[in-house]
Amino acid sequence: MKVLFTSPMIMHPAASGPHLRIENSIKALASVTDLHVMSRVAPHVLGGAQAIQHYKNLAPTFTFAPSVDKLSSWRTFRRIQIVARKAWVNDAKAIVEYARKHQIKVIWFGYGNISYPLIKQVRQLAPDLFLVCDTDSVWSRFIFRELPFIDDENEKQRVLKESQAKELEEKDWVQLCNITTAVSEVDATYYRYLTPQKDKVALFSNVLDINQYLAPIAPPSDLKKPAIYLAGSFGKPTSAMNRAADWLIKGILPLVKREIPNIHCYIVGNHSDVSYGHLKDPSITVTGRLESVLPYLKNIDVALTPLQFESGTRFKILEAAACKTPMVSTTLGAEGIPVEHGKHILLADNSEDFAAAIVKLIKDKAYATTLAENSFQLVAKDYGLEQLAREATDILSRVTS
Repeated sequence: MKVLFTSPMIMHPAASGPHLRIENSIKALASVTDLHVMSRVAPHVLGGAQAIQHYKNLAPTFTFAPSVDKLSSWRTFRRIQIVARKAWVNDAKAIVEYARKHQIKVIWFGYGNISYPLIKQVRQLAPDLFLVCDTDSVWSRFIFRELPFIDDENEKQRVLKESQAKELEEKDWVQLCNITTAVSEVDATYYRYLTPQKDKVALFSNVLDINQYLAPIAPPSDLKKPAIYLAGSFGKPTSAMNRAADWLIKGILPLVKREIPNIHCYIVGNHSDVSYGHLKDPSITVTGRLESVLPYLKNIDVALTPLQFESGTRFKILEAAACKTPMVSTTLGAEGIPVEHGKHILLADNSEDFAAAIVKLIKDKAYATTLAENSFQLVAKDYGLEQLAREATDILSRVTS
């Protein structure tokens, strides 16, 4: 079966969970379909010639949407191109024309929860096409969960309105699309609530290419131990990751230091250096974006997911499990993944318990190793590319039915 996959979140090497989801989605779909990919990310943002070749190795029919094709890497000229193209470029029309030309019946919108206007346009142009809105979370829930952490009343009202507007979009696209995917049963339950046609919602999980995590990888030459680690994409001070890092730095780390004075904390990922590079604390290292987090993740003592609001399932949990690295998370941070406290992971929702869990795993190596092995077995069994390929096959079986 031919499928046209399009997304605004393609990048190689994957710089974040959303990028990793898209890459693994392409791998899984390419294994069970004749996959065509139309990137809505410009070549220089995608990762340049090497990234393009990487994706062409996965899906030989790889192209760019007209809105981003041949966009300049020079910022000023790129802005002029973008403004000029708004007057005549139509990605929806290009997608439909491509599908007609190549006799493709299925359009798969990777990261579809930020593609609603495009989905709506494609549906209007082509009522007969089978549309899949592939989500990585419940975006309205992600926005809404920030409310308890906002003090300013005007900002609360703004966030509430944004959440309500996103919920209306979610209700609409569940009706417009033939299938809306969810990364877990938690998210699927929400999407099923929005439609009387429950079979319009299907699982399409966050998974890993497990083989990429199996080989030993040398640690960074200057790695300090014992070490704890927080990775993610950082941004505005009120973002979920920045709030998580602030809580770690101000509320959790000082308590850990009482028991383990030589603990070292690594903050890793996109814009981590922008948000936290100013810190002068010798017990904290901020790396910025890395080509690969594995030299750290496979060699630190404990991986952390201190998220207080989010939605979807966290690659932080899956990747730490694949690396056999012990984990501490908030309950919400592990949402959607069937991990059990004390068997696969330690869960804690306040500073004292979170710090105590870190100390426990660093001081009790045998216990930490047992939890790490249990979590690895869970992820290797249920969260590999083979599982995603099975879920894709199930979704696509509905095209003919």
